[in-house]
Amino acid sequence: MSSGRFITLEGGEGAGKSSNLQWLAEQLRVKGHRVVVTREPGGTVLAERIREVLLHPGDEPMADDTELLLVFAARAQHLEALIRPALARGDWVLCDRFIDATWAYQGAGRGLDAGAIARLEQLVLRDTHPDMTILFDVPVEVGMARAGERGSLDRIEQEDQAFFERIRACYRQRAHQQAERFRVVDAALTLEQVRAQLRPLLEEMDQWP
Repeated sequence: MSSGRFITLEGGEGAGKSSNLQWLAEQLRVKGHRVVVTREPGGTVLAERIREVLLHPGDEPMADDTELLLVFAARAQHLEALIRPALARGDWVLCDRFIDATWAYQGAGRGLDAGAIARLEQLVLRDTHPDMTILFDVPVEVGMARAGERGSLDRIEQEDQAFFERIRACYRQRAHQQAERFRVVDAALTLEQVRAQLRPLLEEMDQWP
């Protein structure tokens, strides 16, 4: 059996996932693991092109179903070209967002059909699921203020507060329902305080067979 591990980082806008992704990767490398760092949507050349269409579609409004299908198209390519080969080599994969983001953004945020999302999840993911998902939980107003400091907002970041409140509620519900996989971090704190919460998770990973 492969020793590769799949860890995903989730959270709303401005939650601090990207600020901690590389730090987590370096901590795992120090422990002797080969680590692949990636993101969704994106992660491969083709998937990154789909990401660009998703976030910057131009003047034509994007239908919600189109958004959902593009997200899964990028994910299918990402899994086939990068994630599954890395896990098969025994590498550890750290991914900024994965399937939970679809349930949060397209499911709760857009209100798309749960049955359709579940069917696409089964078709695309098959037996590839995260070993651990770290949820960076932050109040919406705090996260959006941070996102605004990064510069111009993309198509999704421009949604209203109610959209992001639904997303946060979905993430928190999934974390409660799937507590064996999720680990929740209070991301409203300082960077060092957040990393103090991540260190025990690294120790937990040390106990994996």
